[in-house]
Parts: sequence; structure tokens; C-alpha cells
Amino acid sequence: MKAFVTNKYGSPDVLELQDVEKPICKDNQVLVNVHATSINYGNIVLLRGTPFVARFAFGITKPKFKIPGGDIAGTIEAVGKNVKNFQVKDEVFGDLSSSGWGGFAEYVAVPENSIALKPKNFSFEEAAALPMAASTSLQALRNKGNVQEGQEVLIYGASGGVGTFAVQIAKALGANVTAVCSTRNVDIIKSLGIDHVIDYKKETIFEKDNTYDLILGVNGYQPISEYLRALKSNGKFILVGGSPKQMPQAMFRSIGNKQINIFMQSHKQEDLKFIKELVEKNQLTAVIDRRFSFNELPNAFKYFEEGHAQGKLVVKVSSEKTH
Repeated sequence: MKAFVTNKYGSPDVLELQDVEKPICKDNQVLVNVHATSINYGNIVLLRGTPFVARFAFGITKPKFKIPGGDIAGTIEAVGKNVKNFQVKDEVFGDLSSSGWGGFAEYVAVPENSIALKPKNFSFEEAAALPMAASTSLQALRNKGNVQEGQEVLIYGASGGVGTFAVQIAKALGANVTAVCSTRNVDIIKSLGIDHVIDYKKETIFEKDNTYDLILGVNGYQPISEYLRALKSNGKFILVGGSPKQMPQAMFRSIGNKQINIFMQSHKQEDLKFIKELVEKNQLTAVIDRRFSFNELPNAFKYFEEGHAQGKLVVKVSSEKTH
């Protein structure tokens, strides 16, 4: 099979398209014919080996996981004898970040708890956009933020992969959502049904004189103190990604009665199932900026690192096959 392999840390140019042995699924695994994958910040960390602390998980001097790629969507081609919940021809999507990665390949063998049935109303490419970014949004808002119906929620950095899912999920959880993005992205956010949009090129989050129960800061650069000024008493600020300058500021767990949280996503199959339900209820859609062919994967990384993607970047890996 074809797969993108990395033998050293570096730029997207270290990705090499190679012929490698097709995996065989173990007793507790399924073999997925991967039709599509997508790019996330975690893929950049795994590719470049930065920040350095990540190498304690990914390999100190060179990548421990030779085939990167976390998000997948595809069709099950084979199942191990101990697999209970899936069968051949099932259409699935999944997050491989806790099961060895390997999504940048035509086939991957994964534990059955890494995947869920694909939303019926989504294509494979749309489904591949979901796993890590939508799970990050869901876990940050519901699990860490404990968002309640009627609360005021601000999503700063609303136009990227996580942000476009976060505004929709916060709304689905019953919050009153305010999204912050640049001028070029205002129409995209409004198309998602978000009525309150702040164009940060024209105004700050303070000019509307609103305060918020929860602020989700996605890959932002503002001082943490600015977010805290916009929080209500007992409000929460959750940092997802962010610049190196923000991290030390966010290490303080609270200032007065306002909480500061650094959040990192972890794979949970039940979250994939919840996301699937939101999609099938038409409460969640995928904003896809660009689609790339499999051969163009390094170019997808380069475009992602420019930092201007509107929503997700997806990569078509292989065509659906008839069994």
C-alpha cells in the first residue's frame, strides 16, 4: 500500500510517499481502507517534534510513529475475531492519536474503540474533518467548561478547524455564542447560524461591554489578562493551543474567582458517537477550506502552517472499493 512515512523530524518536506506492507488486523482490531484524512495541530507537533516536550511521547531523536495521521474516515475491510461492534463494509471515522497514529496511509489497523460509525449524511471527506477538532471542541466546552444552557460563551479564534466546530457545539449545548474572527471570516461564521460575531480587526471584545461565563481561546496571541477582563465573576477561560507566550501565563490556575484552564484533547469513542448524533441532527457541519489529493499531503501541511485556513483541510486518500 501507499503511505507517507517520516524517519526524522522536520518540515513537511520530510514526508516521503512510500510503498509499505499492508497491515493485518489483530484479534481486537479492524482494518480500515482509508478514504480521507485531515490536518490538525497535533500532526504538526508529530511532524516537527516541537515543542520539545512532545518528544517524550513521540520519540526523543526521531519519530516513534513512522506513519503520522490521526483523523481517518473509510470502510472496514476486515475485522479481528474479538471485535464485537463492527463488521466488514461498515463506514467509519476515527481518531488514531491514542492508538499509534498511521492515518496517512491507504490502510490502517486500529482497535475498535478508536472509531465510530460515520454520520450517514456526511461524505468521507466531511467525516475525516471531524474526529480530533470536533472532539477538542466538545471536551473543552462540555467536559472542562461545563457549559450550561443560557450561558454566555465567547469563542476567540472561531474560523479555524477547532473554532468552527466550537461555535456550533456551544450553540447545540444551549449557550448564547459570540464568535471572534477576522473580517474575511465573518460571513463563514454567520453561515453557521452564529448571530453575534466580533471582527477583531475592527473592534475588541470589550467594546460591546459584554462579559462571558466561558471564553474559549483557540490558538490566540492575546495576553491572558485581556481574556480575564471579559469574564464574569466565577467565569472560566480555557486555552486550546495558543502561542508560547500564553502558556506561562495560563499556568496560574485562577486569578481571584476566575478560573484559567489549559486543555488538551484525548480520544474518547463516546465523544465520536455524540458528534455523529449532532451531525445527523443537522446541528454540526464541517467547514472545509481546501481538499487535497493524497500526493499533495506535504502541500496541505505547508498551507496549514501559514495559519489562514478557514475551517479544515482534508486529504482524499483512496477511493471506496466494492467488497
